[in-house]
Amino acid sequence: MYKLMTLETGFFLADGGAMFGAVPKRAWSKKYPADENNLCRLSMRCVLAISDTRKVIIDTGIKHENIKKFSYYGFHDVKQIDECIAEFGLQVEDITDVVLTHFHFDHCGASTRQNENGKWAPMFPNAQYWASRTQWEVAHNPGPLETDSFFKEDFEPMYDAGQITLINGSYAIDPNFHLKIFDGHTPGQVACYIDGEDGNYLVPGDVVPTAVNVPLRWVSAYDINAEASVKSKMEMLEDAVREDRELIFFHDAYTRSAKVSKSGEMYTVKKT
Repeated sequence: MYKLMTLETGFFLADGGAMFGAVPKRAWSKKYPADENNLCRLSMRCVLAISDTRKVIIDTGIKHENIKKFSYYGFHDVKQIDECIAEFGLQVEDITDVVLTHFHFDHCGASTRQNENGKWAPMFPNAQYWASRTQWEVAHNPGPLETDSFFKEDFEPMYDAGQITLINGSYAIDPNFHLKIFDGHTPGQVACYIDGEDGNYLVPGDVVPTAVNVPLRWVSAYDINAEASVKSKMEMLEDAVREDRELIFFHDAYTRSAKVSKSGEMYTVKKT
């Protein structure tokens, strides 16, 4: 069983219309706050999962070198992933595994750092990195909607170092930590199903970026394929309800995690 902690690696601002897609502002603004410019504060919440044999990080946030490239997102209060784990008494050498839900720069940027020779190298020298082969292929040949989302220095150094495993389907890192692949937001995104000491968890990445995105039709305009997003979300939420899993939201600045309930064909955040 795993003990889970969240790592708050920083915040940025994104347009509410983009985050909630076709849902009108008069609906989403009642559930998620925005400023006078329609901008919503979003988090980059990574996860640290520790068992008797493993210390696993799920996603790594943005690297400092990329912040200036995206100044229009207003990144603020950014902390590198090594700073975050240090708060739990860990060093980068202690991490055994890193799961990257996908290769977008805000999720995997701090997976690498420059070494003493100025070359990009894995941030975690002793870790096995996990990602999907489909996402690897997309990242190397992105479509026009994703071209600006990928930087090869964020993920190729792990391949060059022989530290990355690319999965083609569901995979168990160990009996209490399973990976499952979903499409929609981007092809081949990995979600993590973790059996914890105090309950079962699901880390959905950007399949369900915030608690407000739980209803099936609340699909972000950042998603590459809206129909695939709905199908993936439905499959994932069925798993969450059936297995009583608590979702940990990467982008929700106000709700760290929540369980989901189902009534008919409707999925909603379970009230506590």
